[in-house]
Amino acid sequence: MKKNRVGRLDGKIALITGAADGIGRAAAILFAQEGAKLIITDVNEMGLDETIELVKKEGGVVAGRKADVSCENDVEDLINLTVETYGMIDIVCNNAGITGQFLGLDQEDGTDWLKVYAVNVLGAVYAVKHAAKYMREQKSGAIVNTASVAGIRAGAGLNAYSASKAALINCTKTAACDLGAFNIRVNAVCPGLIETGMTRPIFDLAREKGKEEKLGSRCELRRYGRPEEVARAICFLASDDASFITGQALPVDGGNTASLNMPGMKI
Repeated sequence: MKKNRVGRLDGKIALITGAADGIGRAAAILFAQEGAKLIITDVNEMGLDETIELVKKEGGVVAGRKADVSCENDVEDLINLTVETYGMIDIVCNNAGITGQFLGLDQEDGTDWLKVYAVNVLGAVYAVKHAAKYMREQKSGAIVNTASVAGIRAGAGLNAYSASKAALINCTKTAACDLGAFNIRVNAVCPGLIETGMTRPIFDLAREKGKEEKLGSRCELRRYGRPEEVARAICFLASDDASFITGQALPVDGGNTASLNMPGMKI
């Protein structure tokens, strides 16, 4: 364990979905560094195993299980596994997500939309539903959903993906209202362009065309982000440092949503 850690999550028990790569992996490592005990999950079992080893190298306490968050039984089993393993559950990070197909509205038949919503929205809804059973009894809990700037403004993602992230932001707010009386906080982070397994095709294509420097050029910070930067925001919202914050969707986007950001406006 790193000697300079703050220990913001000492004694906390956390479940992180979508932990095989990118933001979920970065969050798992950071949570372990900050003292949390973890259950992590993903459909990518190989990536999940790699994350487990990385967490253990940090001295973290972690167990993992392959699961599909679009299946309510899988999610319920994960919540129960967390409580059975550690005796309670303090934090849920709903990070699992998919982009869907690169199709226009005139080419989609609804199948892709249903698949995207099942993972990006219902996966989080199921986790909130089943975690809340335990968190209500504890009179405490923190839930952090990974949404996207695509849920805030048009043009930041695919149709089904963007709509699902907008729905997730609204679910975050309604859940915060439903659970606030039990001292359960529900927030979301809204990453901008971050290099992860999900966005890697975009980065690979840009590099292939020699246009990597254009990635993130519309952000006020003139760059794309790193998974670790989003993980720090997730850790903050999950920690007691954010004890009076709930129902919020925090952009972690280099300033992308701070302006109109129309094509041709940047110098």
